[in-house]
Amino acid sequence: MDNKMGTEKMSKLILTTGVPLMLSLLINSLYNFVDSVFVSRIAEEALTAISLSAPVQMFVSALGLGNAVGLNAAISKALGEKNNEKVTRIACAAVFVAVCEWILISVVCLIGVRWYFDWQCGGNQMIAKYGCDYLSICMLLSLGQMGQWVFDRFVIASGKSHLFLFTLSAASITNIILDPIFIFILHLGTKGAAIATVIGQFVGALAGIYINRKWNKEIPFRFTLHPDMESIKDIIRVGFPSTLVQVVTSFVNVAMNTILQEFSSTAIAVFGVCCRMQGICTVAVHGINNGIIPIVAYNYGARLKERIREAIKYAIVDSVILYVPLLIILVMFPDKVMMLFNASGTMMEIGESAVRIFALVWLISIPNLVISSALQGLSKANSSMFLTMLRQAILPLLLGYVISRMGQINLIWFAFVIAEMIVIYPAIIIWKHDFKSVFE
Repeated sequence: MDNKMGTEKMSKLILTTGVPLMLSLLINSLYNFVDSVFVSRIAEEALTAISLSAPVQMFVSALGLGNAVGLNAAISKALGEKNNEKVTRIACAAVFVAVCEWILISVVCLIGVRWYFDWQCGGNQMIAKYGCDYLSICMLLSLGQMGQWVFDRFVIASGKSHLFLFTLSAASITNIILDPIFIFILHLGTKGAAIATVIGQFVGALAGIYINRKWNKEIPFRFTLHPDMESIKDIIRVGFPSTLVQVVTSFVNVAMNTILQEFSSTAIAVFGVCCRMQGICTVAVHGINNGIIPIVAYNYGARLKERIREAIKYAIVDSVILYVPLLIILVMFPDKVMMLFNASGTMMEIGESAVRIFALVWLISIPNLVISSALQGLSKANSSMFLTMLRQAILPLLLGYVISRMGQINLIWFAFVIAEMIVIYPAIIIWKHDFKSVFE
C-alpha cells in the first residue's frame, strides 16, 4: 500500500498531518505555561526564577530536538525509499542517542546550575533558591523528556501524527493534575512544579513506547549498546544544526536576560511570560511546520518535487489563517494575558506593550519558519541552521543591545520584529537555490 505522504491531496495532507501536531503541541506547551501560572501565585521572584530557567531548559530541549529532527528526516526518507532495514537501524540508534543525552544533561546540571543562578539572579538569593530547586529536578530526571522526543517522532515520521496526540496528552494532563497538588497542597513550591513536570514526561515516554509497539510496527526499535554508527551519523548530520541553533538561542536568551536585568527583574519575568505565551499562541504555526518536515522528506526520497512546492504554499497560507484570530486577541487584550500571571502594576505596564509587539513578531516569522522546516526535510540542515540563527540569535541580540542603550524597556522588543523582517528575503533566495540543487 502506498504511503499517504506521496499520494494524498496536499491541501488535505498538510492539515491531517498538522492538526494532530497542533493539538499535541498545545498540550505540550501547557507544561511550561501551567508551571508559570501556578508559580506566579507563589511570588514574583518564583516567576522570575522560572523565566531564568527557560534558557537552560531550552538547552535540554535542544538535545532532544536535534535527535528528533535527525531521526524524523532520516526515517521518513528511508520509508520513502522503502528500505525497512535502514528504518530499524535508525530507530535503534535514536534510542541510544536519547540515553546519552540524558547522561550529558545530568553532568551539566551537577556542575553548573548553582553557578548559573548565582550569576543571573542579580544577588537575589530567593530567586536563586527557587531556580535551583526547579531546574535541578528537571535536568537530573530528564530521561523521560528525551524518550518522549524519540517515541513521538517515530509516529510523526511514519505519517501517523494522530498517535502523537495521545503521548503528549498523557504527559501534559498528568502535569496539569499534579501541579497544584505538589505546589500548593504539599507546599513544595517550585520543587513541586518540577516534580509534576518530570512525572508527566515519564508518563508520556511510557505511553509513546506502548503506542509505537502496538500501532506503529512500521518502525521497530529497541535499546542497544551497539548502535549502527552510520545511522547515528545520519541523525547527527541532520539534527545537529537544529541543536546548535537552539543552544545558541538559549545563550542569546541568557544574554537578553542580562540586558533586561539592567532595567529590573520584573522585565525578565515579562520576557519569560512572552516566551511561555509563544508556545501557546503559535501551536498552529509550529504544528504545520513540524508536519511538513516528514512530508518534504518523504517526497524528496520519492523524487516528487511538485508535491514539495505544494507543501510550502499550503503551509504558509494555513499558518497565517490559523494565527490571525490569536493575533487579534493578543493585540486587543494584552492586559488579560498578564492577569493570568498575577501581574503587579509595574509588570502590567511593561507586559502590555511586550505582548502586542511579540504578537506581531510571531506573524512575521511564519514564512521564515516554513522555509526552515522545508529545508530540514530536504536534508539541507546547514541552510536551515543559518536562517534560524540569524533570526533567533544573531540579529535579536545585536539589535536588542543597541536598542537597550536608548534606556526604554518597551523599545527592546522591537529587536525581534526587525530581525524577522530582515531574514525573509534571504530565506526565499536560499530556498530557491537549495531546492534547485537537490533536484538537478
